[in-house]
Amino acid sequence: MPFSRRHLLTTATATVTAGLLLTLSACGSSDDSGKAQGTKASSSSKKSNLIAIITPSPDNPFFKAEGDAAKAKAESMGYKTSVASHDDDPNKQSELIDAAISRHAAAIILDNAGADASIGPVQKATNAGIPVFLIDREINKTGVAKAQIVSNNSQGAQIAAQEFVKAMKEKGNYVELTGLASDTNAGVRSKGFNDVISQYPGLKKVAQQAANWDQQQAFDKMETILQRNPNVQGVIAGNDTMALGALAALKSAKKTGVVVVGFDGSPDAIAKIKAGTMQATALQPAALGAQEAVEQADQFIKTGKTGQPEKQSIDCELVTKANANDFGVFAKK
Repeated sequence: MPFSRRHLLTTATATVTAGLLLTLSACGSSDDSGKAQGTKASSSSKKSNLIAIITPSPDNPFFKAEGDAAKAKAESMGYKTSVASHDDDPNKQSELIDAAISRHAAAIILDNAGADASIGPVQKATNAGIPVFLIDREINKTGVAKAQIVSNNSQGAQIAAQEFVKAMKEKGNYVELTGLASDTNAGVRSKGFNDVISQYPGLKKVAQQAANWDQQQAFDKMETILQRNPNVQGVIAGNDTMALGALAALKSAKKTGVVVVGFDGSPDAIAKIKAGTMQATALQPAALGAQEAVEQADQFIKTGKTGQPEKQSIDCELVTKANANDFGVFAKK
């Protein structure tokens, strides 16, 4: 019976071919070398209900606020969440993103560990079919993350600098403390400060030091600066944590009446503003940005689109003693 024999051979061949395809597919899904198509197909087919939230250290109240806001928003929308910190270590960030990939996360919300160092890990997640939504910090590449939602750092720095100039009465010696060099925000804020302050020749910058967003580093740097430049009338800092470190150093040196302006709008800074020991801060809405990222992740998971451009910014608000009571945890009450 020639027909039946051919039929059996065809069936056997199909079975073997299917088995080979399954084997190749399995190899593709576990290949770390970046065979994007195989990885993406495997991840998509096993997609979980998990949103992975990765931020810098929650010891900084700003990062804690955005992590808490993203978690609460995601869980209110029915997702499971994991929250972890990379501590501004690119290697740790890579490990956390690898873990999210292995858990087949539905999306990653990321406040990244470096504008250049984060491109590769974000690309890896994207290749695995996991959309990444960046908050607070941008990366130096577009078309990799689904969204980059940041505060308008230039606008925030300019309104903070304008208040600084006003409080300094357009003259005097001042110090600038800057953030982490690998963080794009540090350069943008410093430029925003200087674009305003440079218009006033009576203001003289006697020192500029990187304190890397850290309160203890700011304290140490400010102590050293004051030893060399005791006649300082003002300090402008790239974030509130550094501003608070500078305040502590000024207090230790028994210097009063120094104008101190920060950036972030942290509860601790607002408390100092209310007490009159700090002049102002530019509040960036950490909670709003994180919540927006989760909403866009949900939209993308359901429709394949966010409905928004990749690059998005949210304006900051100036907080002074006059309006400090209007603000809560990185947001208006």
